[in-house]
Amino acid sequence: MRIVREPRELDRTPRAVALGTFDGVHLGHRRVLEAAVAAGQRPTVVTFDPHPRLALGYGVELLATLERRLELIADTGVEDTLVVDFDLELAQLAPEEFVDRILRPIGTEVVVAGANFRFGRGRAGDVALLERLGFDVRAVPLVEGVSSSRIRDLLRAGEVDRAARLLGRSAEVEGTVVAGDARGGTLGFPTANLRPDPELLVPGYGIYAGAAGGHRAAISIGTNPHYGGGERRIEAFLLDFAGDLYGRRLVLQLWRRLRDERAFESEEELVAQIARDVEATRRAQPS
Repeated sequence: MRIVREPRELDRTPRAVALGTFDGVHLGHRRVLEAAVAAGQRPTVVTFDPHPRLALGYGVELLATLERRLELIADTGVEDTLVVDFDLELAQLAPEEFVDRILRPIGTEVVVAGANFRFGRGRAGDVALLERLGFDVRAVPLVEGVSSSRIRDLLRAGEVDRAARLLGRSAEVEGTVVAGDARGGTLGFPTANLRPDPELLVPGYGIYAGAAGGHRAAISIGTNPHYGGGERRIEAFLLDFAGDLYGRRLVLQLWRRLRDERAFESEEELVAQIARDVEATRRAQPS
């Protein structure tokens, strides 16, 4: 998939354009993307970075980084993606100005969007306006019960298996592997310590079974209460892995929440519980 930042970087060719932010690329988003791929013209995505709510000063916990979002979009068969810089100037464009600046220069003929899609100053633009402006508009019905806000609620509660059903894939958290306190190695379970993007949603505290880098992984999200920790840590023990991950980007899949984190009576009891978590991870199946 080709990724560009300016409309002029794309040839003017007949395009079916999927419009949206697509945070998380959940089941509803996938229907929009698949409709663009099936339309017949060159399947193209127009999306935004940063998230419009962040650009306008509102809080939002992202379900995926831009890099991960683009990877998930590419998996649907989209051929080109235009990442539009969302800033206050763009937010003030009238819907017609947005169309003239972004959609027409790249040859848009078909526009595919969720039925509730809004754009332009004051969110005044909708799919009906796009039809009046001459586009072949394919409004994709919402998937009942599927929304980014609902997925966020489930992830905050640690209900990664339920979130996966709305995402159409395993829940994830990603970041860069950084140096930790090396305590896991002394216990016999060396972990990769993840530093996530500060705007990325991190699921609720607990111990999870999942995967990373092609290996099953026992994952801890929390504060290490056994050692009196206060700072949030994301640590993954990759089963049957030997190697150096420092400085690498790592995407953790969270399949199932195994238990709460807690303090133990002794380090021996902690090690025994970690061993049980590892065995549970070996038996776990992707959600």
